Amino acid sequence: MPKIFDRVKHKFRRKEHAGKRIGLLVDGPNMLRKEFDFDLTKVKNQLSAFGEVKVGKVFLNQFAPEKLIEAIVNQGLEPIIVTTDDVDAPMAAEAMELIYNQHIDIIALMTRDADFQSVLLKAKSHGKETIVVGSDPLSVALKNTADHIIMIRNLGR
Repeated sequence: MPKIFDRVKHKFRRKEHAGKRIGLLVDGPNMLRKEFDFDLTKVKNQLSAFGEVKVGKVFLNQFAPEKLIEAIVNQGLEPIIVTTDDVDAPMAAEAMELIYNQHIDIIALMTRDADFQSVLLKAKSHGKETIVVGSDPLSVALKNTADHIIMIRNLGR
């Protein structure tokens, strides 16, 4: 019986979010790790309950292997290669562009990093809905700030 209820609830959520446009930004060095063992397609499928991913960018450092970059491109996402180890500043700058983009309704950040709480707060202050796609240990600040949380452990293979 609970499965039927979950399906009905999921369908209602889809209608509520129908037509919303999502900007997805991925903190590659923080999230694209072997220990998480997941597929970006499943992340995009989970996000489809909220709307359609219109902008998808994965931030990587200069040490990202070519196979990872190829896999990102094959998922229909844009790899952004940063020449330093820290992708936070370029990702935050891109998030600000999405916040001010009138064609984006939802800001989705795939990260565990509390440094992005200020981005979520700014997005919400500009009327954007916010989603964090994360994994344990996920920052408590992100959990308490985002409108929605999607945990990678729930995506399974």
